[in-house]
Amino acid sequence: MTSAQVDQHGDRPAGNEAAGTAQAPGEGSGEGYQRGLGARQIQMIAIGGAIGTGLFLGAGKAISKAGPSLILAYAIAGLVIFFIMRALGELLMYRPVSGSFSEYAREFVGPFWGFVTGWTYWLFWVVTGITEVTAAAQYMSFWTHGSIPQWAYALIFTLILYAVNLISVKLFGELEFWFSMVKVTAIVGMILICAGILTVGFSDAADTATVANLWNDGGFFPKGIGGTLMTLQIVMFAFLAVELVGVTAGESKDPEKTLPKAINTVPWRIAVFYIGALIMILSVVPWHEFQPGVSPFVAAFQKMGLGIGAGIVNFVVLTAALSSCNSGMYSTGRMLRDLALNGQGPKAFTKLTKSGTPLIGTSVSAALMLVGVWINYVAPGKAFDYVVSFATISGMWAWIMILVCQIRYRRLSDSGALPRSSFRAPGAPWTSWFALVFIGMVIVMMGIDKDSRVSLYCAPLWALILGVSFLVLKAKNPENKAFAKQS
Repeated sequence: MTSAQVDQHGDRPAGNEAAGTAQAPGEGSGEGYQRGLGARQIQMIAIGGAIGTGLFLGAGKAISKAGPSLILAYAIAGLVIFFIMRALGELLMYRPVSGSFSEYAREFVGPFWGFVTGWTYWLFWVVTGITEVTAAAQYMSFWTHGSIPQWAYALIFTLILYAVNLISVKLFGELEFWFSMVKVTAIVGMILICAGILTVGFSDAADTATVANLWNDGGFFPKGIGGTLMTLQIVMFAFLAVELVGVTAGESKDPEKTLPKAINTVPWRIAVFYIGALIMILSVVPWHEFQPGVSPFVAAFQKMGLGIGAGIVNFVVLTAALSSCNSGMYSTGRMLRDLALNGQGPKAFTKLTKSGTPLIGTSVSAALMLVGVWINYVAPGKAFDYVVSFATISGMWAWIMILVCQIRYRRLSDSGALPRSSFRAPGAPWTSWFALVFIGMVIVMMGIDKDSRVSLYCAPLWALILGVSFLVLKAKNPENKAFAKQS
């Protein structure tokens, strides 16, 4: 048995095989999981991963900063996301494993980087889960008007999603399918309504609705190029979680077919759900009428005179928040188990339920999400915002490692040291280098923007914690290959 294989109890020797002895493309991960995610579910997980509260709520702030040029920002960022996903796809077809980018970082960069990537991605989803389950509870007050305590909704949502993730991966996939369906239906509905207003001319917005709104009011760049650049961190935050499809590799029924197909839909998903939706909304409603903190979808419905708009969007945003929390429950358990299987986390995290889901890892993550909800009530709001801001930089770290690993893998596969992937990224490695430079520029923009700068303060502290932890574990386990540089 190779070190990438496990027995029915989920145990395997610590460490990872050397690059030259890794599994061949197309082989199963052998991690003990059940391949319960079908093509229909993988497709909707991929679609849903690109549609979240960053679009439904965050776009309002971005529009006020950049105006119509936000469309261009989403288009360029969307191209970069496609490069990232194709890089991930190349790695997935080389070796589809549930540990995904953490496994690849361990193999192509070194044990320490796999350790950092795994724990950072885990923290990203814990923090995201905390914020999303709290947001979901707040959205419920739209209908209950405070008659039921907010903490009660947070508790109920967390327990339900925790149970769903423990029962089976198929149930997780089915719930995520319907969550994504709601989001997709809402955006497509908005696009069709806006198209009807522009062509037929119904609703209160018909008198001022025109495509010329995209350039008439101060031009396409009303805040200048600088204003557009300053929205890049907001735009990239909206795309966080698009890489989640990579974590499903170890549980996909037919990864060689479903994953490439899902990844290749990234361009049209971005074109329709982001660029298409923004073009339509900004044509119907002039950009200067949108306000930070107000969903552009709600503002558009109000402008149209559709009173039910606020309730519809609130339901969709609630769905988006629960979808994100559901994804967090799923990915955190898998990341902790991957770390444990490689000797870089507590061995207890390797335990699976009879249905093949990570028991201890998911339970610990869910418990921390509940603690986070409690912190949200007892700590000052600003302090909690500092924790939330870390999600952006920690999420982008996964993208950075995907690109670095793909560049190294491409060099090894081109030289014949490793088998070539059946799903090669077009234009690589140059497209991967371009994406890395773009992410670097976004990080610089985050440093310039006082509202997002705090996330860069948190990153060195987290890096220090991980560095010290790795050295301590390495000192306690000097013979463990999980802490030694691979040959």
